[in-house]
Order: sequence, then C-alpha cells, then structure tokens
Amino acid sequence: MRAPNVVRLTRQWLALAGAAVVIAACGGSEEAAAAADSAGRGQAPGPGREGGGMASGAARGRGMMSLVLGASDVHSVATGTIEMAMGIQGDLRPVEEIPVRARIEGNLETVTVREGDRVSRGQVLARFESSTEEGAQKSSMADVESAKADSVNAQWNADQSAELFRAGAIPERDLRSNQQALVAASARLAAARSRLQASTREFEDTRVLSPTTGVVSIRSVETGEHVSRGASMFTIVRNDVLELEAAVPARFAGDVSANMPVRFSAGGREMLGRVARVSPTINPANRSVTIYLQLPNPGGALKGNTFATGRIVSRTLKGTIIVPSSAIRYGQQQNEPFVYRIANETIEHQPVQLGVVDEVTGIVQVTSGLEVGDRVIVGNVGAVGRGVKVRIAGSTNDARRGGGGAPNGGGGRRAVPPDSGAAFDSSAAKTRDS
Repeated sequence: MRAPNVVRLTRQWLALAGAAVVIAACGGSEEAAAAADSAGRGQAPGPGREGGGMASGAARGRGMMSLVLGASDVHSVATGTIEMAMGIQGDLRPVEEIPVRARIEGNLETVTVREGDRVSRGQVLARFESSTEEGAQKSSMADVESAKADSVNAQWNADQSAELFRAGAIPERDLRSNQQALVAASARLAAARSRLQASTREFEDTRVLSPTTGVVSIRSVETGEHVSRGASMFTIVRNDVLELEAAVPARFAGDVSANMPVRFSAGGREMLGRVARVSPTINPANRSVTIYLQLPNPGGALKGNTFATGRIVSRTLKGTIIVPSSAIRYGQQQNEPFVYRIANETIEHQPVQLGVVDEVTGIVQVTSGLEVGDRVIVGNVGAVGRGVKVRIAGSTNDARRGGGGAPNGGGGRRAVPPDSGAAFDSSAAKTRDS
C-alpha cells in the first residue's frame, strides 16, 4: 500500500529539482544551482529515500543544459585600432563673410551680380554714375602737367642764376629768389599729383569690386538706386573652407592642440578636417575653452550654417585588444566590468580592465583579462550563471549533435532562442512517471 506514496514523492522531488535547474541555467545565480543540488540530495522519509537519490541523479544528468546562441551572439577577440576622441557639434560657417560697402555717394548705373553668383577677386559688382569723378580726374591731370611745366621753368631759372652768380653778374639776392621759386614750383607739382591721386581713387571707387573670391550671399542694392557713402551693398562669403566654433570643458583643454585631426559628419557625408586655433583663455562663465575647427569644402559642396557633428582625435591606438561595447557587463556595484567568456563550451565570468571607450563606433579597449582568440558573448542573453554549457547554432559541433540527417535541421533538436536562456527537457521524467 506504500508504493503510490513512493511514486508521488519521487515525482515531487524530481519536479522540484528540474525547476531549480532551469533557474540556475537561465538566471545565472550560483545559489539557485546549489538549491537544485540540495533539493536533489534531500531525503524523503521511509522508502522515499531511494526515490530522492534517483531524482538527484536525473537532475545532475540534465541540470546544466546548453544555452543555445546564434553565431552573431559570439565575438572572437582580436586586435584592432581605436581612437581616443572628443565629440563636438555646431554649425559650419564660411571662413570669411565680407561686407562690401559704398565708398562714395551717388546713383548706381548698373549692378552686375545677384545672390548665389560666384565671383573672383577684383571682379566688378556694380558701377556708379561717374561723370563728376571723371571730370575731376581729368582736371587734376591738367593741373599736374601745368605744375610740371612750372617746375621745369623754375629749375632752369635757378640753374642760370647760379652760373651768373658765380660769374659775378647778379647779386646773391636774385640767386636766392630763383631758388625759392624752384622750391615753390616743386611743392605745387607735389600738391597737383596728390589731387590727381585722390580724384583717381574717387573715379575708381565708382566701380564696386569684389574683395575676395567667393559667392554673393546678399545683394542689398538695385540699379538706379541712390546709395550713401558707407552703405552696405553686398556680402561675399568665402566658402571653400568652413569653420566650426565649439566649446570644450576646461579639463580637456590640455588634450586639444592646433592641427589635430577632426572627423566631421555633415550633410550625410564623412569628411576630415583639423583644429585651426585654440583660445588661450578659459571662459569664466561656463569654464570652457573655445576652439575653432576648419573643414575643406572644395567646390562649395556644403552650404554655410550646415549642422555638423565631429570627433577630435587626440590619440590613435593601434594593435590593441578591442571588443564590442555590448560584450562588457557590470556587477551589482556597477564598478567591476566583466565579460561572458566561453571556455570549453562553458560560460565563465571573466573580469576585465577597460581603457579607451569609443562610444561612436561602439568598441572598447581591454587592457587586461582577455587574449586574442578568446570568445565572448555579445548578445543580449540576460544574466547567465557560471558553468552554463553553451552551444553555437549552426556550428560544426551543433550540426553533428543534431544528427545531420534532415536538410532543414529536422534531424536535430530545435535551437533555443538566445533570449529564452537555457532549456530543460523533462521528457525523460515524463517517461519515467508514465
């Protein structure tokens, strides 16, 4: 009459052991695995004691089931290159924006360019009505010629007076008078030449010229308009080089210097620029240092004020061990990084020391704890305990274990999805129970 009780106890202990093993494989805690072991070793009163030993053996035979992972969930450690970089962002502005102003007052006779036109240095942008300035220039030229004639005549008189004075033909008074006339004629010639230069400059200012090679961004005047002296007429931008002004924390000021490479991303393109200048002072308001970054823009492919992000590369490390950021995990204190390393098809919790972290590319330098060729888990598998067996779906061992008979995998076991943790197969227990 006691046989049913023995069978009932055996089923209870066997179910308890199986549930504990599932927790140990999926949850990853050593305490859960120990609970499963102690449950398997528990002794039932009377004849149920032998049944408890059978459950323990079954649990130990099936307790550490395989955690099935996809090939993309496992990364083979290798060496590579990682950059120590500082992120920046802002608007790319033309390196020069030059306003063109009127140097004279007058009426515009013609305007030859519009917004968006590319101009070269010295090109005519507009013309003022110039009859008055042209007349003043010609008058000044005539004054110069007259002053030249007077100067030549005064020079001749002075020379003749000097010869006659040496011969005793004239008194010294006449000699000095002719010498002073020469000085006055030379002064009048210099004044006439100065007036000619001024009138020539005014006449030239009736033509508005481009101060640099670039693109017309603003046109503020129209043909026939009366323009005052100093009024803004055009704005020319030089956009063959774009500049970004950024602020970096003062604690990083020592890591940035001129000519450092900068990787830009703007307008869907990846480009390389450099640090052009670094401010020598720290802004006391926000404790930052202003830096100026320049990006070559041949042909004006990028427009001014385009938003860009960039990375100032302060150091490049080559031939160092790197792993994906997703491989790094942390304990409860969040200060002890480790990885799930696969050794002999078993998971190990391997502590690691980290170096440079490149958040943009998603890689991390590992300074100690891993070697080239180690395999680490990068997939999202949750918390996994030490000693859990691992199978890689699609690997040679997995295909051999599956029987290799069915072309579509029908001859093997179905792989457990990575997010389902370990699988516990209770078919043996069901057979024994039946």
